[in-house]
Amino acid sequence: MAESVDELTVRYEEGGIETVKELDKKILTKGAWATVIYRYQDWDRAKGQYGPDRYTIRRYQKRGGEYQMKSKFNISSQDQAKNIIAALQAWL
Repeated sequence: MAESVDELTVRYEEGGIETVKELDKKILTKGAWATVIYRYQDWDRAKGQYGPDRYTIRRYQKRGGEYQMKSKFNISSQDQAKNIIAALQAWL
């Protein structure tokens, strides 16, 4: 696991294939609790290509010098992402 928030990733490789390709990340908070939002793509084995962009927000707790994921929220669609943005813009 990562010792620094900058090292955190959703990238995952299985059988020599990068099944989760991280496209970007934004660190929202740092410290004993870190919050990171990722933009990524999943590998579609049937099509032999990456699927559409996806988004996930993850919370990590630093314990024993390493970050451990404690919770996550997957944004299920572009429409849901737009609704989240609209709600936050209305509140802010």
